Amino acid sequence: MDIVLLVKAAIMGVVEGLTEFLPISSTGHLILAGSLLGFDDAKAKVFDIAIQTGAIFAVILVYWQKIRATLAALPTQRQAQRFALNVLIAFVPAVVLGLLFGKAIKAHLFTPVVVASAFIIGGFIILWAERRPAAATRIHEVEDMTAWDAVKVGLVQCLAMVPGTSRSGATIIGGMLLGLSRKAATDFSFFLAIPTLIGAGAYSLYKERALLSVADVPMFAVGLVFSFFSAWLCVRWLLRYISTHSFVPFAYYRIAFGVVVLISAWTGLVQWAG
Repeated sequence: MDIVLLVKAAIMGVVEGLTEFLPISSTGHLILAGSLLGFDDAKAKVFDIAIQTGAIFAVILVYWQKIRATLAALPTQRQAQRFALNVLIAFVPAVVLGLLFGKAIKAHLFTPVVVASAFIIGGFIILWAERRPAAATRIHEVEDMTAWDAVKVGLVQCLAMVPGTSRSGATIIGGMLLGLSRKAATDFSFFLAIPTLIGAGAYSLYKERALLSVADVPMFAVGLVFSFFSAWLCVRWLLRYISTHSFVPFAYYRIAFGVVVLISAWTGLVQWAG
């Protein structure tokens, strides 16, 4: 058993769990962390996607009462049916565009410079979104969303195919720009993450199954466990945070972090993997 490899898997799991549901891009952080750790080969890329499942289990645990109530009400209650359908509708664009363009994006955009640039641009978009007047909010609960609202959030989620954009950032901030309250946008982003990330993880494991073997099980298990616990802590904290705070601090973090990465890449201070 390679202890060094397991330590790297644990670090990557913590990075995934702490960043998946914040508007700061888990993929971007995983690319950068993997580059620094030398954990960036083809198998590591599959690992990065697969351990998102651990973070999703944390969301399912936090929202279990809501999920259970919705499933129980699906056969009879129109509101539950509409909510479930909206999640499915929002999920579809990512599936279609992911299948069409996912390979090309991974081949050309998964680089530290692209990630850093997306960090900076996303930071300014968050600042812009948070300066909108509160009167622009028209949806305060996810149950009030229409099918067209779900389509628009689903399309916005596709922007996260560019690494460094942030899936949660795109859906939360995009949702706010589309008229959702901060809480409604965050809740819907979390629910939408369940099919999106589980689907992405399962598809990646199936597609790249030739790269994997039984010997990889400990590495994936460690990554999943650390991703789960760190995401559980992060989601619980974020739900408390958004009740009294904006996303502005995350915007400044994105901008500062992106600038540091760009400077370190251009000066050669850090040898980021290509």
